[in-house]
Amino acid sequence: MITGGSVPAVPSCILDPIRDQFLALLPVREDLHPLGCHNPRISDAVVFDRLVQVLVFGCGYERAADERCSATTLRRRRDEWISAGVMEDLRLLALAAYDRMIGLELDRLAADGCITKAPSGGECAGKSPVDRAKLGLKRSQLTDGVGIPLVTEPAPANTRDHTLLPATLDLFAALEPILGPLPEHPRLTLDAGYDYRPVHDGLADRRIDARIAARGAKTPIQTGGRWVVERTNSWMNNFGKLRRCTERRKAVIQFFLALASALIIVRCLIRRAWTLYRWDTRPRSPRIR
Repeated sequence: MITGGSVPAVPSCILDPIRDQFLALLPVREDLHPLGCHNPRISDAVVFDRLVQVLVFGCGYERAADERCSATTLRRRRDEWISAGVMEDLRLLALAAYDRMIGLELDRLAADGCITKAPSGGECAGKSPVDRAKLGLKRSQLTDGVGIPLVTEPAPANTRDHTLLPATLDLFAALEPILGPLPEHPRLTLDAGYDYRPVHDGLADRRIDARIAARGAKTPIQTGGRWVVERTNSWMNNFGKLRRCTERRKAVIQFFLALASALIIVRCLIRRAWTLYRWDTRPRSPRIR
């Protein structure tokens, strides 16, 4: 059993506003039982905190459960929230808040793939080319110019990076209703894994200025600002559930990816806003882990 009081998963200055906003997004639940339920419903706030522990520590649901909230309740409530799509709504709200208060650098983009372990298999698992063909998961990550995660799409580990780029860019284009008009000619920095003719042609059709490292040539990671997406991949891998994914359904993986992105975005927002704004619960230092 993991208790939130003894092992804090996320600093309260990050978790509290995210939890409050998430609870505000939940639809009103109607009790349709004719006699009412004899067991009171576990608080959504309690379940949310337990799921954050599952994400951060990478533990099983049984390890995060206790006498207040069972593992079955965690899975059942997680599936309810997946059906309602509230975690993705939370991620989009965090992105919009960051853009409004700080400003996303959408004219400079970076994308890359990241392979992690997926020992339980599932819809997004494939033979990992970097881990002796063991089952692995790949994340196609797109960030803005300073590394804020814009799109994170899961796929099997044996999927080539450049084949995931079109779907990743389509998801980025779908952010326009949330973020407003997107830049017409953004600059996209990619590594040598994307140096293929279909990628060049596809980016030209989208009117994206491609900065792609040449295959076979040694190119420093600092070139073109590509290091920011590598840093974002490292941020994502700090979450145990993403570093070693034991979920089998893609919808569940996307649920935890959206939660991780929201936590990262809010943490970056607080760090950047620390020197620009003042508020009652402002941390004493911008160094928030």
